[in-house]
Amino acid sequence: MNRTLRRSTVLVLAAAVLALGGCASTAGSTPSPSATTEQSSLSGDLTVYAAASLSGAFDAIGEAFVAENPEVRFSPVYDGSSTLVTQILEGAPADVFASADEANMGKAADVTADPTLFASNTLVIAVPSGNPGGVETLADLADVTTVLCAPEVPCGAASAKLLAAADVTVDASSLEQNVTAVLTKVAASEADAGLVYATDVIGRSDVEAVVPDGADEVVNHYPIAALSDAPNAEAADAFVAFVLSAAGQKILADFGFGAP
Repeated sequence: MNRTLRRSTVLVLAAAVLALGGCASTAGSTPSPSATTEQSSLSGDLTVYAAASLSGAFDAIGEAFVAENPEVRFSPVYDGSSTLVTQILEGAPADVFASADEANMGKAADVTADPTLFASNTLVIAVPSGNPGGVETLADLADVTTVLCAPEVPCGAASAKLLAAADVTVDASSLEQNVTAVLTKVAASEADAGLVYATDVIGRSDVEAVVPDGADEVVNHYPIAALSDAPNAEAADAFVAFVLSAAGQKILADFGFGAP
């Protein structure tokens, strides 16, 4: 998938959402009710299928979007991108799909319209607070209890690439279907370490992050698209545009995501 991904479409959609609701100047800012009600014609349910690593950021984006479009009911579904795309292809009534990698978005090519990159992320080693296993490098993961994402999940594919580049083989204690499950096991000290996204550990006191060598060479690029047969097509297009707008990008940056 070309990383330029229809830059002109991005501009058109971003302009459209500005016209509909007015771009929020800061994350979580709320326009006046009278201006919002007069300017927004959107309504109904908006179901967004998004990678688990996006949960915090998309909760905040959804709140800001609904503040501008109060008749819209935002319903996010978070899980591993591979799980979500399977559900979408089986007919789940999603309006928008936001994947943690381009490969899983590619699987939905027949049912998505104009995927566009909107964020990026890298991996870190997550360890329980205090780092009881003394993990300092990727090589240490081979000698402690390590949990990883399953290989079909974006964080798992990225983990495999990072470990291979470092010539490290890890016999994982478990392979999880999303990055949230990896972090949960590490935080509960069920594992000494796990590979998660840098954004997952921000603001956490129960885990610490070790940035491994080579992490900056393994970058996940996140695409987003409205579904071609979205039940609420107008709101879906507007939500995608909001994510791509300055307001949406600021929220993503506040949650630690990099530029597309």
